[in-house]
Amino acid sequence: MTARPPGRPRSGVHAVVFAATLSTVHELGYARATVDRIAAAAGIAKTTTYRRWPTKGALIVDCLLDAFGPIPLEGAGRAELMSSAIRWIAAKIAEPGVGDAFAGVFSDAVSDPALREILSTRLQDPYRIALQEALGEPENRVLFFIDVVVGTLLHRMGMTGEPMADDDVTTLTELVLPHFTGSPP
Repeated sequence: MTARPPGRPRSGVHAVVFAATLSTVHELGYARATVDRIAAAAGIAKTTTYRRWPTKGALIVDCLLDAFGPIPLEGAGRAELMSSAIRWIAAKIAEPGVGDAFAGVFSDAVSDPALREILSTRLQDPYRIALQEALGEPENRVLFFIDVVVGTLLHRMGMTGEPMADDDVTTLTELVLPHFTGSPP
């Protein structure tokens, strides 16, 4: 028999907090989803949350990383890879709480250089690097691709409160691909 370390069991805390984060953001909106409310929804002490995530922004970024997971780069050619990336991010942003959390932390980062750095290095860079390697494109073109696609999707969420409909995602893909692939989709 092995001795359990003192204190409460720690396994699964991240999963519980991330689920509570998305649920709280979905129910209350980003601004009202405080770390204290998220901790209460997760059924854990707020000190437990603050020990792992010193700020709401850091918690949201980790939650988004968990929600997004690795980018599935599927397809035989550049157009198929880029199309699958657009549809993947649109689907992720459409998940309950994810688009709200993404738009909220993105908005907070405008006036918070430390949060901007976290978003850039922890959230954007892994996807940028994966796309650069898959597409053989320079950093500035991949960043522009990300800006156009994610910016458009978040703008739609902000203006309507709803994720982009599938038909509009198809139209977005048809508009973006010729610029980045040099040919129609």
